[in-house]
Amino acid sequence: MRSYGEACATAHALDLVGERWALLVVRDLLLGPKRFSDLERGMPGINARILAQRLRELEEAAVVRRRRLGPPVSATVYELTEWGADLRPVITHLGRWGRRSPRLDPDADIGADAAVLALRQRFDPDAVAGLTATYALRFEYDQFTIQVTDGNPHITRENPADPDAVLITDPGTFGALVTKRLTVHEALAQERLTVTGDRAAVERLFAAVPGTE
Repeated sequence: MRSYGEACATAHALDLVGERWALLVVRDLLLGPKRFSDLERGMPGINARILAQRLRELEEAAVVRRRRLGPPVSATVYELTEWGADLRPVITHLGRWGRRSPRLDPDADIGADAAVLALRQRFDPDAVAGLTATYALRFEYDQFTIQVTDGNPHITRENPADPDAVLITDPGTFGALVTKRLTVHEALAQERLTVTGDRAAVERLFAAVPGTE
């Protein structure tokens, strides 16, 4: 791992997470543990060799740890350490800063976690004050629970038992809904989104995302 060699906490932080893809690995672990193959799929453009290298470096830096899941799963997952999870506000603020760039391409590929985190980063509780609802969000390979309580969202990598609404779509379409490039009505009409349950609650969910900064 290269170092800036400075007695500066900012420089040292960049020694640990400043390599290409490192912060995106952290981003994709914010919502819970993932297997290597899930991480690889969630970051368009990365290759297995680079991902393995970044995970190894982040483990050595105590930002990420490996854990073996017991039966019936019996798989190795990667997760953030408590210290690694403290990078959450850094990721959030980088996202808010980056989306003001005129060079951001909203039509580029996007992974599942990035699309879902965009909803949380942009969510305006005042726009849906009092909303309490549970949503099951399902992509081809990923599923999430979006729990909104009194207008405040909580997102986990789970499958809720009794959701108010179930959304089946893909990360690109979900990202377009979050960024207002697509409405729920348009996504349904184009068969890019399927909704079962309370459609009005789905409309209110995306109403909580402002159209402009």
